[in-house]
Amino acid sequence: MDSTTIKSSPIDGQKPGTSGLRKSVVVFQKKHYTENFVQSIFSAIGTDVVTGSTLVVGGDGRYFMTEAVELITRIAAANGVGKLLIGQNGILSTPAVSCIIRKRSATGGIILTASHNPGGPNGDFGIKYNISNGGPAPESVTNKIFECTKTITEYKTCPTLDVDISSTGIKEYQVDGKKFVVEIIDSVSDYVEYMKKIFNFSELKAYLSNPTKPFKIVADAMHGVVGPYATRIFCDELGLPIDICINCIPKNDFGGHHPDPNLTYAADLVTLMKKGIHAFGAAFDGDGDRNMILGQNGFFVNPSDSIAVIAANASCIPYFKNTGVKGLARSMPTSGALDRVAIKDGLQMFEVPTGWKFFGNLMDANQLSLCGEESFGTGSDHIREKDGLWAVLAWLSILASRKLTIEEIMKEHWSKYGRNFFTRYDYENVDTEAAQTMMTNLRQLVEEPKFVGRSYTEGSKSYIVKLGDDFEYQDPIDKSIAMKQGLRIIFEDGSRIIFRLSGTGSSGATIRLYVDSFEENVQFHGVMASEMLKPLVAIALRISQLEQLTGRQSPTVIT
Repeated sequence: MDSTTIKSSPIDGQKPGTSGLRKSVVVFQKKHYTENFVQSIFSAIGTDVVTGSTLVVGGDGRYFMTEAVELITRIAAANGVGKLLIGQNGILSTPAVSCIIRKRSATGGIILTASHNPGGPNGDFGIKYNISNGGPAPESVTNKIFECTKTITEYKTCPTLDVDISSTGIKEYQVDGKKFVVEIIDSVSDYVEYMKKIFNFSELKAYLSNPTKPFKIVADAMHGVVGPYATRIFCDELGLPIDICINCIPKNDFGGHHPDPNLTYAADLVTLMKKGIHAFGAAFDGDGDRNMILGQNGFFVNPSDSIAVIAANASCIPYFKNTGVKGLARSMPTSGALDRVAIKDGLQMFEVPTGWKFFGNLMDANQLSLCGEESFGTGSDHIREKDGLWAVLAWLSILASRKLTIEEIMKEHWSKYGRNFFTRYDYENVDTEAAQTMMTNLRQLVEEPKFVGRSYTEGSKSYIVKLGDDFEYQDPIDKSIAMKQGLRIIFEDGSRIIFRLSGTGSSGATIRLYVDSFEENVQFHGVMASEMLKPLVAIALRISQLEQLTGRQSPTVIT
């Protein structure tokens, strides 16, 4: 069969964010929209790299995914790609794509997901390109993709190519006289095989299935992609009953729910855990890279604490017994809990902008083992993406080794390292102009010479500004510079207020407000975070004039 060239023209707004291009489904369905962006990926990579290459393709099962797989397959064939590895029915979690790219030495991968954003015909869709190390494309690549979208005049496709992705197997085609191979792979096997090398499944099975003292868990996939992975690991490998896996059948609209594993959108799991029946609960997002951990009676583990606990107990995980812990890292808005572990345990610590791609260079340079983001993302150098199911297995390994409850683990951790009280307020779908005005005003404030030393008081609490800036990061490996990554106000006692505009929304603006305060005195560790942080939140809202400028009197989500 022969390829053909279709005339097209640039479409505005195809700039990838921190995790690829995300828009509503109806936008991706517009004429040439998806084809333009996919062609721009291949054009940015370059013919020399694309020709004969192997690429991984898959996604989280959301609406429009199968149509996008078909378009990508035809465009890839026409652009000279040698082989595609596609998950059965198009299904591959984001961590699985990273795993497969690395295992099979692929040139890269195209992931079809909008992560934790809603799905369905009126929901969101997304396309993300990952490079050969398995991680998200760095800005040098995404900028090239964006430039290609602004100058595109045509795209190549193979309109007569039809590939059945419903069953595994290898199929070969001749396109423009060259061999083009499509291998439909089992969506789960490569990832599960790797998890069995990282964790001690025999020890986990004995702990979870102890007939005299069973450890009851529940895993909520929120009708996202993790469902098949969770049932394979927890039920087939670890011998647990199938009813511990809930909402584990992927649906293209996520059952009409918002597949974001937090206290707001996973409220049903929180209610179940509060009954006290289960000792451990976990929820996952649409594409499987985020997780929420809950203990008995609904005890919530803040994501900033979660990565700190895993780092402090890394010796409980066979993978780190073999590799050691080379260094720790967190995104800038994430609380300083991980920093406390690094300082006390003598480990190198990195603070990077939001976006998993910033961890990749450190990992590839063997300077980083464990990292996390407050947005429920946790991971390690086993792959180059955050990994929700890996984080759950890490926690279960710690519990199996320590023989303590989640609450006991957390309280012991705070007594040793101190507690960082942390919260995040999300204001979603804010008027973009109002959000930009707020950020501009704040930027002018923190850049004032007299801002440092200014005092802010709320009730009986006073805070003196030690630093105000727009966070800038120079990559220690490639020396690239990322600017304007979030406005920071740091006080003399170490408390922090941070404002950012999120790059993961599909429409409008999402304002994120982060508040972080450290408390060493164990007498205060049991106080509710909302109570401890109330003065700082009030100061943040007063400084930013967020409510006046946006008209929002309360956030969409509080974490």
